[in-house]
Parts: sequence; structure tokens; C-alpha cells
Amino acid sequence: MSEPVKVVLAEDSVLLRDGLVRLISEGDFEVVAATPDAETFLRAVDEHRPGLVVVDVRMPPTFTSEGIRAALEVRSRYPETAVLVLSQYVEEQYATELVASRAKGIGYLLKDRVADTSDFLDALGEVARGGTVLDPEVVLQLLSRARHNDPLSRLTPREREVLGLMAEGRTNTAIARTLFIGEGAVEKNVSSIFSKLDLPPTDQDHRRVLAVLRWLEGTHSEDYS
Repeated sequence: MSEPVKVVLAEDSVLLRDGLVRLISEGDFEVVAATPDAETFLRAVDEHRPGLVVVDVRMPPTFTSEGIRAALEVRSRYPETAVLVLSQYVEEQYATELVASRAKGIGYLLKDRVADTSDFLDALGEVARGGTVLDPEVVLQLLSRARHNDPLSRLTPREREVLGLMAEGRTNTAIARTLFIGEGAVEKNVSSIFSKLDLPPTDQDHRRVLAVLRWLEGTHSEDYS
């Protein structure tokens, strides 16, 4: 990145907010605003038009879902702004909507599971570049929520295993090692998954992410039926 990415942060804990500002500033980022609630967060986003926002889920005044709903608002107003949710909780309904809203520039990490600051900065960079970073626990909870309305019923058990590992961000090589199969077999399973989920080749979307989102979108639609 030739210039630092502008970041707007939303975190109600003053100690954690100050610590995150210092940490994020160590990378190729410029924290242009650090806000304590969703309302001031949205005003800061409107003012600064950042390339990346980092937001907690539970914020004042009710400490329920103000933060992640504000993240969805940012996604609606500024679709090109990358969003990283950093929280202690998986807010399943809104998380599903956020992840399903677009396959690029999305992250959801759990505070207690971030074991290394350099990994956190790497995740910020990946999301800022348009990548998708989801904590495996987040993926597990969202997929568990979706199991009662499974649009992936056409997949074989092996294809489901492969899709689960894809959802964790594993490469084909890593999937092959984990399942003790050849990379060629992984490629065949991935191709079959794309075919069964009606995901044709495209230059615009990341099909590995869309394969996971297809499952999540099924449940999201059920909630409003």
C-alpha cells in the first residue's frame, strides 16, 4: 500500500480503544477517528470516508447489536469500504447479513481468539485489500445456524468436508493435507461444489467465499419468510 489506509474505529471501552489505535497505527494504517458509540462512528465515516472500519458488536446505549448494525449501514452507504468486526460475540443474524452482503472486504474476528498482534494486523491488511477473514468459530456458529434449512443437500459428505475447510480459508494444498487426499481430488470436489451450487466462473466474485455465503443466504431468507 503506497499510502496508509484510513481507518475509523468503533469501540466503547476506552482502554481497548486506545490500545487498538496504537496497534493499528503500527501497520500501514492511519486511524482518522476512534469513536465510543455507533452514532459518532457513522458520523466519522461520513466525514472521513475511510477505506476500512473496525467495529465492535455491542455498543451504547443498549449494548446489544448497535455496532454490527452500524457496520451494515456503512456497507449500504459505502459498498467499497472494508469492514472488520472485532467482538467477543457472534451476533448470528446480523453477522449472516453482513457476510452475505458482499464477498469482498469483510472480516469477523473474536477478541479472545486473537493470539498474536501481527496476525491481527495481517487480517486488517487482508480485509483492506478486499479479502475475507472469518474466525473459524464464527464460521461454525453461522453454519450451525443454517443447518435447519440446508441448501447444500446435493453435496456429498466429502464435499461438505471440503467446503467446511474452504470456509476456514484453507488452500487446496492445506485441504489435501488435512483430509489425506490428493490435490487433484480436492480440485474435483471444489469444482463439483461450484457446479452444484450454481456458481459459474466469473472475474468479479470469489467463488470460494460465495460457496459458503450460499449456505448462509438460505438461512437469512428463511428468517424473513
